Amino acid sequence: MFHINIKAILFGIAAIFASASSYATTNVQFALDWKFEGPSAPYFLAIDNGHFSAAGLEVEISPGKGSLDAIPKVATGAFPIGFADINSLIKFLDQNPGAPVTAVMMVYDKPPFAVVGRKSLGISGPSDLEGSVLGAPPPDGAWAQFPSFAKANNIDIDKIKVEPLGFPTREPMLAEGKVDSVTGFSFSSYLNLVRLGVPENDISTILMADHGLKLYGNAVIVNTEYAAANEATVRAFLAAVAAGWKDAIANPSAAAAALVKRNPAADAALEERRLKLAIDANVLTDYVKTNGMGGIDTARFAAAIDQLSETYEYKAVPNAALYFTDTYLPSGRFKLN
Repeated sequence: MFHINIKAILFGIAAIFASASSYATTNVQFALDWKFEGPSAPYFLAIDNGHFSAAGLEVEISPGKGSLDAIPKVATGAFPIGFADINSLIKFLDQNPGAPVTAVMMVYDKPPFAVVGRKSLGISGPSDLEGSVLGAPPPDGAWAQFPSFAKANNIDIDKIKVEPLGFPTREPMLAEGKVDSVTGFSFSSYLNLVRLGVPENDISTILMADHGLKLYGNAVIVNTEYAAANEATVRAFLAAVAAGWKDAIANPSAAAAALVKRNPAADAALEERRLKLAIDANVLTDYVKTNGMGGIDTARFAAAIDQLSETYEYKAVPNAALYFTDTYLPSGRFKLN
C-alpha cells in the first residue's frame, strides 16, 4: 500500500511555487547619476510602493559620481539601465560610434544645468561672469554645457578664470568666497549652499534653460543589446519609474522618507525641498503636463543637437535616432498629473 505523506506533498508544492516565483523575478541594476538625494527619491518610492515588484522586477539602485558617470557603465554592459545627461550621451556616441547605449525616457524635460553664484560676490546674471572666478568640476554635466550657454549669452570664456574643483568642495568653496560662482544642478547647488549657511537672498541661480539653452536634461538610458533581448523588462521598468515619479509628486514627504531609509544621514526636510524644486522646474513642465512624461519634441531635439554643434565639433553627421528612442514608451507616454 502507498502511504501518502500530506506534509511532504504540501512542502513539495510550496517549493515548486517558490521556485517559479524566483524565476519570475528579474534582477535589474540601475546606475544613478549622483548621490542619494531628493531627485532620486522617486526611484526608491517605486520600490517601496511595489511598482517594480508588481512588474516582476527586483531593482538595485547604485549612486553615481556625476551626470556623465552612468554612460560608460551602461555602454559596457556593467549596468543594463542608467540615468544620465543626454547631451553628454550624444557626445559619447559621436566619440564612440556603435557603442550600445541610447536614451529611452526623458526625465528632466527642462535641464537643471545652472551657474549658481553669490550676489555679494557680484554675480546676479550671465553678464556678471566675465572677470569672475568660476568653480567647475570637470565631470559636471552643467560644466559640459557651459560653452553653449556662454555662446548663447555672448560670454567670452577667456575672460573667466575657471577653477577646476571636486564635487565635495564645490559649494564649500563658494560659501567661503574662494570662487564667485559654480556650475551645477540648480536644485543641488542651491540647497547645498543653504545648508552651509549662505543666506538665500545672497544666492543667484542662473538657470541655463532660461538663458538661451535649448537642450534637454537627464534621461533613462539603456544598453541597447540588453534592451533588444529584454524589451518587456525595459518597458516594465520605465512604467514603474513613471509610477514612482507620480507618487512622489502626489506625496513628496513619502518620497523623502523612502530616500532617508537608504541614506540615513540625509536631512529629510532638505531633500524633500530639493525634490520639489526638481519636480517644479525640471520634471513637471508645461510640455509634460500636456504631452506626458518620457518623450521628446523632435523639433526641439533637433535644435538642441544643432546648438551643441556651435561649441562641439561632431566627428560624424549627428543622427537623432541614435540618441533617443520612444520604442519602450506607451503610446500616450506617462501621465503625471
